[in-house]
Amino acid sequence: MNLLTPEGLASVTNVLDLAGVFASALLGGSIARTMDFDLFGFLVVGFVSGLGGGILRDTLLQNGPPVALVDPLYVPVAIAGALVAFFVSFSEVTWDRLFTILDAAVIGIWSVVGVQRTFDAGLGWPAAIIMGTITAVGGGAMRDLLLRRVPAVFGGNALYATVAVAASAVMVAASFLGSPSVGIIAAIVLSLALRWGAVRRGWGLPNGRDWQPQSALGSLLRRGRGLRVVRPDALRLLRRPGRRSGVGSVHERHDEAPESQDT
Repeated sequence: MNLLTPEGLASVTNVLDLAGVFASALLGGSIARTMDFDLFGFLVVGFVSGLGGGILRDTLLQNGPPVALVDPLYVPVAIAGALVAFFVSFSEVTWDRLFTILDAAVIGIWSVVGVQRTFDAGLGWPAAIIMGTITAVGGGAMRDLLLRRVPAVFGGNALYATVAVAASAVMVAASFLGSPSVGIIAAIVLSLALRWGAVRRGWGLPNGRDWQPQSALGSLLRRGRGLRVVRPDALRLLRRPGRRSGVGSVHERHDEAPESQDT
């Protein structure tokens, strides 16, 4: 059963959105500290990290101006998160634990908010999952691009965008079952569990190296890695007997005279 009225659900969504803004701005400020930025740098990174995902989501939804630009609380909350990161210095161990918890919580919170905002705009469940994911990872991706870092959404690390997709799907399913309040709790708990397992246990998706095509030539080259000369018999594997040359083929036959055409 749904424990929240529509008005109560809207209020909870706003509170969660502001909590996500503060936490993400704090995370952005922590990255600015590692890069020795000044106060203005902290504010810029915190602003992009805290508000970027929501602004991107609202722009794509086209359901009025972005909430961060019309609600007077969003910008001060983002600035407050960046200022906390600027003035408060945590130990490395404390910050490592806090970062993991905040990062996981932000993914779950913003997945829930993105799904709910999408339903409020009158769109269906596929758009809700997409918008929930964009809300969760958009601000971090914009921050990383601004700092010339590879965005975490591209992988190569612990689960990140996958967690946002899973949390968004849980919220969508709970909403269709008429229990969005249960979906909020389930999505955040799932995000915490998956992100903790990804960071502490090394859970992740396979990368491109795990799916390289296998061939006899590749096996020979891997076994002979480190040799300066490739064996001739390995190169002969590239040639396929009876292969007809055509447009765009690598090996063209130039030893045959062109056939004469009758006129």
